[in-house]
Amino acid sequence: MAQIISPLPGTFYHKPSPEEPAYKAAGDAVAVGDVIGLVEVMKTFIEIKAEAAGTFDAYVADDGQPVTAGTVLAEMAD
Repeated sequence: MAQIISPLPGTFYHKPSPEEPAYKAAGDAVAVGDVIGLVEVMKTFIEIKAEAAGTFDAYVADDGQPVTAGTVLAEMAD
């Protein structure tokens, strides 16, 4: 199981905006470079991208959860 880790502290979001669906759902294919979420730092949103390909398993961090650098955000199957 591959993990997607936060590179910085902030608030993690599963969706690009509150009205839109999450970037990924369980079973979705993930390619290298796919955006899986956003981390907000001081009103700036940083895209979190997959560094490996696989199948999306689940978000580990809740939507809107404060995270630190190194927090596991999501998991993927190889």
